[in-house]
Amino acid sequence: MTKKQPLEEKNVPSRRDFMKRSSLLVAGGAVTSNLSVTQSAHAAGSDVIKIGLVGCGGRGTGAAVQAMNTDGQVQLVAMADAFGDRVQASYRTIKGHHPDKVDVPEERQFSGFNAYQGVLEADLDLVILATPPGFRPLHLEAAVNAGKHVFMEKPVAVDAPGVRRVLEATKAAKEKDLAVAVGLQRRHEERYRQIIDRLQNGAIGDINLSRVYWNGAGVWTRPRQEGQTELEYQMRNWYYFNWLCGDHIVEQHIHNLDVINWLKNDFPAEANGQGGREVRTSKEHGQIFDHHFVEFTYADGHKMFSQCRHISNCWNSVSEHVHGSAGWADVSGAKIYYPNGEIDWEFGRGGGGGHQEEHHHLFADLREGKRPNEGAYGAMSTMTSILGRLATYSGKSIKMADALASDIQLAPIDSYETFADAAPLQPDNNGFYAIPIPGKSEVV
Repeated sequence: MTKKQPLEEKNVPSRRDFMKRSSLLVAGGAVTSNLSVTQSAHAAGSDVIKIGLVGCGGRGTGAAVQAMNTDGQVQLVAMADAFGDRVQASYRTIKGHHPDKVDVPEERQFSGFNAYQGVLEADLDLVILATPPGFRPLHLEAAVNAGKHVFMEKPVAVDAPGVRRVLEATKAAKEKDLAVAVGLQRRHEERYRQIIDRLQNGAIGDINLSRVYWNGAGVWTRPRQEGQTELEYQMRNWYYFNWLCGDHIVEQHIHNLDVINWLKNDFPAEANGQGGREVRTSKEHGQIFDHHFVEFTYADGHKMFSQCRHISNCWNSVSEHVHGSAGWADVSGAKIYYPNGEIDWEFGRGGGGGHQEEHHHLFADLREGKRPNEGAYGAMSTMTSILGRLATYSGKSIKMADALASDIQLAPIDSYETFADAAPLQPDNNGFYAIPIPGKSEVV
């Protein structure tokens, strides 16, 4: 099997070349590409890499700690979150891990919707973007305009205009010699790297189909508090609102979908699926589905069958599997099997820890003067996940080209200034939110 050009080496995905024949990339926000790069490129071999954190929840806090776990001197110098209490809690946690690497006085602790601007104005080399993903396109664009290297968590958007905005910012980052890393950590795990390489080089012959799963019990909910505005409530419960999260097929299942995109060095051309709310039907579960099943089809006819579910007491699996003409593979288990079921190859123990490894790789590259850019595949794996959501919400077969061209934006992300602003989704008189209805909902 011949390897294709990796997605991360392409300015934008090239199949059908449809984006090059349109003005889609500039929709939803333009990145200024003619600004001089200030406070940007960390010089190879220099001493301290200064970082800022935008988004002080659990993942952002963890990413900052992992960044400071890397070899060489790394110093956290600025922090921001929509909520001041999040900044304080994150500061204490990070300080507990790295007391000598945190230099964030009160004047560099920012809160509110525009808090990210304070971080980007600080003297730092790299910014970690870990807010709810609906804000990622805005923050990435601003970081690139400010001349900062970026580590951004996945997914990188929640709708097609956001994905296009990320692709444009990724292109501008390359022009400015800025690094853009994306938190799809499986690509940095040695066990995944080895099995993907073997599969791409024909270990199971021609790959005929793939199966991917993120089936589990679900995540937290946070009760509505007295005095909260609707916007604050949704921000505190961001996982259950598509303008912030994108549904769990986007926020979680992206990891599994990305593995097959990586294997294929491509992204699906079309998807159809079904899903709904069977168990999680309460007010606190917002508007998202609790189960999705999607059949993705790639340009070469390859089928990827996808399941993700948030329902307790069911079969659980977070894994990826592929089947070929000469065997099959448990990709997540790093095992390759002969057709008779005997093991052909296995990685064995270890080789994981991708959340840490992605930072080891990024900071080592920066110190060597390299500028990795993972923005293209981060954007298109995000769009793959969004395509799946559009298919299950509509009950229709949807082409990637049509989905990516959609002008449906879930929220006016750039416009929010205070929690008194109106949330883009409002509950009815009984406190419930409108739910997508397959066969009726318009999604592109």
